[in-house]
Amino acid sequence: MVEWDIRKLQILRTLRERGTVTATAEALRMTPSAVSQQLTNLSKQLGVPLLEAQGRRVRLTDAARLVLRHAEAVFEQLERADAELAAYVQGEAGEVRVGAFSTAVPALVVPAVRALREAHPALTVRVREAEAQEAYELLGAGEVDLALSLAAQAPSAADPRFSSVPLLADPLDLALPRDHPLAAARRVRLADLAAEPWIFGGSGPWSDITRAACEAAGFRPHQGHSAAGWTAILAMVEAGMGVALVPRMAAVRREGVVMRELAIDRPRRHVLAAVRRGAEAGAAGRALGALREVAAGLG
Repeated sequence: MVEWDIRKLQILRTLRERGTVTATAEALRMTPSAVSQQLTNLSKQLGVPLLEAQGRRVRLTDAARLVLRHAEAVFEQLERADAELAAYVQGEAGEVRVGAFSTAVPALVVPAVRALREAHPALTVRVREAEAQEAYELLGAGEVDLALSLAAQAPSAADPRFSSVPLLADPLDLALPRDHPLAAARRVRLADLAAEPWIFGGSGPWSDITRAACEAAGFRPHQGHSAAGWTAILAMVEAGMGVALVPRMAAVRREGVVMRELAIDRPRRHVLAAVRRGAEAGAAGRALGALREVAAGLG
């Protein structure tokens, strides 16, 4: 099978358009002798004469015109490839894999995916739910292209692998049973709940966040029950089994639960997004931009 040389075919095509070897050389920034040599080599590769003398000029043979007729389909496909590649580089097309912790998926990721579908329909987003710490591990391993996590779980800002962007300071609200004495109080402080049983996970980021918030308010929380999922935590609050801090992004309305904004303590969890350094301009950068817009609307 013949080895087709795209560059030489482009020279032949330009000769057809420009008419002379000299004009072809000028258009391609080559010397006339280089043009002639390349076309001679192409003729040898294909095994057919491509040029014939016509006075002081040359003209394309019927074989050359046949070759170019088929080459046009190749050039057309290459133009499409160039356009798609440019779109990919600019983040207009391709695929971006997002790893995000559970509450960030409905609050941040899903609205961002919807916006990207409208603005960049050729860009595919694949979402993978992951714990806050795991999201960075997946990013470092190349299994996701963008990670949403919590500042407490983020690698050092000096880590050369990642570029991170603060997205949101998510307020933590107090979840109380509807019949709790403080459910209708004018102001509520964390310190007012120092003697209550608290509901939070036995370990992990949410345990750390709850303990840190309570200790900043002057007391160590007594863990009455342990749960990691917000459905379970809010169900126990509703049953009067204790109180809990709940991120505003995670709050789901329950008839027997009152969510109260804290008056002065106002703890927050800080949500970050990260990409591998250097990926900011591609599809991951587009997704990051969409996430920032969604986060700005929640702030």
